Amino acid sequence: MPHARVATFGEIMLRLSPPGHQRFRQAHDFRVEYGGGESNVAVSLANFGLDVRFVTRLPANDIGDCALYALRGAGIDTSHVVRGGKRLGIYFLEKGAVQRGSKVVYDREDSGMATLRPGQIDWDRAFDGVTWFHWTGITPALSQSAADACREACREASARGITISVDLNHREKLWQYGKSPREVMPELIEYCDLIVGGAREAASYFDIQGEDFADVARQLQQRFPKARRIATTLRETLSASHNTYSGLLWDGEELHAAPVYQLTHIVDRVGGGDSFMGGLIYGLITWPEEPATALRFATAASALKHTIIGDVNLVTVEEVVNLMEGDASGRVSR
Repeated sequence: MPHARVATFGEIMLRLSPPGHQRFRQAHDFRVEYGGGESNVAVSLANFGLDVRFVTRLPANDIGDCALYALRGAGIDTSHVVRGGKRLGIYFLEKGAVQRGSKVVYDREDSGMATLRPGQIDWDRAFDGVTWFHWTGITPALSQSAADACREACREASARGITISVDLNHREKLWQYGKSPREVMPELIEYCDLIVGGAREAASYFDIQGEDFADVARQLQQRFPKARRIATTLRETLSASHNTYSGLLWDGEELHAAPVYQLTHIVDRVGGGDSFMGGLIYGLITWPEEPATALRFATAASALKHTIIGDVNLVTVEEVVNLMEGDASGRVSR
């Protein structure tokens, strides 16, 4: 595998969830986790052995320190995290079961990332030695200043010839500052080499409609010619506890499909898309000429994430490869 240094950019949050599958109103205490779309990707990549750094803005208080310690404990370079803002963003998660879906309540206003402005991050230093840069559609949804900072990051990464990936990650609850995704996202996507997102995001962000994913991917590639590859996850929610899961990747000429996994006893589905993204970045770095292999690795990594409590995917390359090669037994390793 060629040497790669990956930088991800976005908000890490405090996640608070009732024990087990309790509802919010039943809870007398909350489980503490730290996670967010881009930090979850960073953790996956660090677990896979890559050199990865996370760039964000955290409040200069004890809770900001806790998030920083969580990142450092995962083996992530945090030397380009800047301190500032009033607070760490929070989200509350009520985990569903069977026919009752999960619920998320955001509390992110005035967080360090939501109030980040262009010029507050030294991208010349943050991008030193970086070969791959990843961001998501969550950051420009937070505020106008966060969107401007994201544009600055993409521009600086592109100027250095860094490969850029984006997970479109539409979060309707977050776009509350007077701009729609269609006004903000297209300019940012123009910088990207890899786009991950499905028909819903294509319609919401770019008014692209298609008969199937291959059609959507072709239209995205026509609109954003720098994007060499377009991918998406395929999830059928039979219940909160049972999903089918797969993925597709368009490489400009051929549509690749991953095996379908039956996720019959989901432990925690939050972060499933981030684990797919992390697996895909690792896969494309490791097998740059084998997009089908990269896709199978990403899908298997994400399937395994559904067995782990918390936002982040704590699996190894060996575990993912074993599942890719057909070992879905779950037998005890002795």
